[in-house]
Amino acid sequence: MTAFRPTRRAVLTTAGAATLATLTGCGAGAPDGGGDGGGPRRGGRLRAAFAGGGVNETLDPHLTNLFADAARAKALFDKLADFGSDMSARPRLAARWEPNETLDRWTVTLRRARWHDGDPVTAADVLHSYRRIADPDRAFRAKASLEPIDLDASRADDERTVTFQLKRPYAEFPNVLAAFGAYVVKDGADDFGAPVGSGPFRHISFTPGQSLVVARFDDHWDGAPYLDEVEFVIANEESARVNALLGGQIEYAHELNPTTARAHQNGGQVRILRLPRSAMQGFVMKTDRPPFDDPRVREALFLIPDRQELVDGALSGAGEIGNDLFGKGYQYYAADIPQRARDLDRARALLREAGHGDGLTVTLNTSPVATGFVEAAEIFRDQAAEAGVTVEIAVGDQDTYWSDILDSGVLACYRSGAMPIESHISQRLLSDSVTNATHWRRPDFDALYQQAQSTPDPDERAGLYARMQRHLHSEGGFLVWGFADWIVATAGSVRGVAEDAPANTLDWARYDRVWLA
Repeated sequence: MTAFRPTRRAVLTTAGAATLATLTGCGAGAPDGGGDGGGPRRGGRLRAAFAGGGVNETLDPHLTNLFADAARAKALFDKLADFGSDMSARPRLAARWEPNETLDRWTVTLRRARWHDGDPVTAADVLHSYRRIADPDRAFRAKASLEPIDLDASRADDERTVTFQLKRPYAEFPNVLAAFGAYVVKDGADDFGAPVGSGPFRHISFTPGQSLVVARFDDHWDGAPYLDEVEFVIANEESARVNALLGGQIEYAHELNPTTARAHQNGGQVRILRLPRSAMQGFVMKTDRPPFDDPRVREALFLIPDRQELVDGALSGAGEIGNDLFGKGYQYYAADIPQRARDLDRARALLREAGHGDGLTVTLNTSPVATGFVEAAEIFRDQAAEAGVTVEIAVGDQDTYWSDILDSGVLACYRSGAMPIESHISQRLLSDSVTNATHWRRPDFDALYQQAQSTPDPDERAGLYARMQRHLHSEGGFLVWGFADWIVATAGSVRGVAEDAPANTLDWARYDRVWLA
């Protein structure tokens, strides 16, 4: 058996405007001494602005959905594990995990950690948290991620040891421990008006739709934060976040578009940070419907795009090209597959072979639901015309776009945030995957995935993932033309913000490692 043992919108909403107004003149409370200094320093309050969810916001970590929710939850609470920048699971409250030989039972040992009220974090807390998430009468986002666990058969062996019984072998079970929203709360906890967590900061005050103030928790298992306090403020419009940063009302502005970032990149007032490969950008082809049920047509489409032009035009250059595979730079990514290049002659030949010598007309569904979607569709339409393919653009409803493209149409704009490659496959590419937008259903592919989950050796498992990715690269339905950066901006005094962490990974919004110079 193997065990992982670690080393150590142009105006604000009314509420948001009021919140930022109260901050004017407050100052950041920077530590005494001035200067930039050479290393981390303790003290001060960081004010961070996010788009929010209005008056219905909650501090229940299991209801995490927006980026603001996720940032607040990770300040107040911990998970058993979280994803590193390569989307591999890293221990947090779990000190280690160890499977049995058949990979269907995992023993998790907790590190010595305390709640903000001084009580120890226990195995009972873990089981309560997971059973609460899995409650069939409630709708928590992490519920689907916990599906492999048989929680009735799982048990607390002692105060710091949990044995999880699984429904089937699952070599990537640590990904469950790191799942988005899978936070550990106190045994019995169900009211989060004034939450008691185990995270690096403790709750001080919360006004939904306006502000959360948290203070340093000196007894955090991973060491006390440098900052005295963090205030999360809500500013739904990007322009409001930027203006607040320029005006000294905040020190951290989350989620800027590339055009705004470029305008301030060299202005000297703020620092622009680009978090790489935070979102996959592409098109999805329905592999079970004409014309994309013919692998020659899918291959032809792979050969049509000028990927750099798409990155430059749809993403304003804030990203890098893709190779029709998800997860560039992540654990198990098949980096040895050569980068696919544009080849219009080969694309035309494939289309002729498939019976489309007189041309092919397809409808491309898109929507302003995501930045760059409509622009990407227009750029690709012009590129495809060079290969004799007529692309007709259909702009859909923002509110229903994602559900619409799961079952309707044949070609659509698509994007995805960061997740492990295994999760991408299990959620989107197996015959029974509920979000299979390409309708890729291959029993042989399913069998490779199941074989990987029953393979203890990580090198052998990596080989199986490589085989799956070669299948997808040659005949799959994901045309991945690029990966977008996620952009944040900070005041010049802010230090310690990770620049290599995709959104929603461990080191994103990691304010316990930030300090003020």
